[in-house]
Amino acid sequence: MPFAHADPLLLDFSRSEVIQTFRVINDDVMGGVSTSRSHATNDALVFEGVVSLEKNGGFASLRGPIIFPAESAALLLKVRGDGQRYKVTLKLDDRPGTGQYQADFVAPREWQTLRFIPADFTYSFRGRATAAPIVRFVDVGYFGLLIADRQSGAFKVEMASVLAE
Repeated sequence: MPFAHADPLLLDFSRSEVIQTFRVINDDVMGGVSTSRSHATNDALVFEGVVSLEKNGGFASLRGPIIFPAESAALLLKVRGDGQRYKVTLKLDDRPGTGQYQADFVAPREWQTLRFIPADFTYSFRGRATAAPIVRFVDVGYFGLLIADRQSGAFKVEMASVLAE
């Protein structure tokens, strides 16, 4: 179940019960061999693994529930990582076969808070951009991270929090 907050803090990754709601989804759902895992450390959620392009693979992702306040105009992600390209993913629901909204970012090597507005997100279905209305944060039920775009090899990114603005 998502964790609602009266303040703008939507996901506090120092809380183990929040981290436990997140799950890994890799390209093995389509026959690929990429691997990843998530775990808690130093008041953050660590998402790490190895992306492989073998067997038509090439992605690793992490997703969990979120609730945005109705007036949310921006998403703030406190993150640090390995300098690789990632995507913030937003899904309206968690049904199989549904697309997701994605916004690109490069994981900074030191802690930074990145700001995303609805116009930063494009709708994607099975890795391809598709026409869709601009996302409304209030309609989003799931938040996640994705590494893809033909990047292969080891990766590691940490998230400390997600806030609404």
